[in-house]
Amino acid sequence: MTSVIVEDKDTGMDSLAGVETVFYFDFDKSIVRPESREALAKHAAYLVSNPDARVVLEGHADERGTREYNMALGERRAKAISRYLTIQGVAASQIETVSFGEEVPVAFGHDSNAWQLNRRVEVRYE
Repeated sequence: MTSVIVEDKDTGMDSLAGVETVFYFDFDKSIVRPESREALAKHAAYLVSNPDARVVLEGHADERGTREYNMALGERRAKAISRYLTIQGVAASQIETVSFGEEVPVAFGHDSNAWQLNRRVEVRYE
């Protein structure tokens, strides 16, 4: 998993140093994995404590499936993370979701390892 390294004391984002910012999904699924919950709880706590903070959740899919299907799957994945954060008390107005489908891969292979890395949601602070 990828971690964010932030040391900006003025924004309080130092509390997120080392916290994962990429969350992976199983094939054809948009269910938040149990191992993602601790890091997402830290993102939620930061957002609740900083009501002016904004986050963009970028959903992605692997190359299998049609472009349209993968766009919808990326959106469902981003919305799943969004729902998890709002259940933790984050205001919906702090969250934006976007889907890139299969268009922005991080791994370019055509095998299960590459596909796993591309089935993800990336958390980006604005």
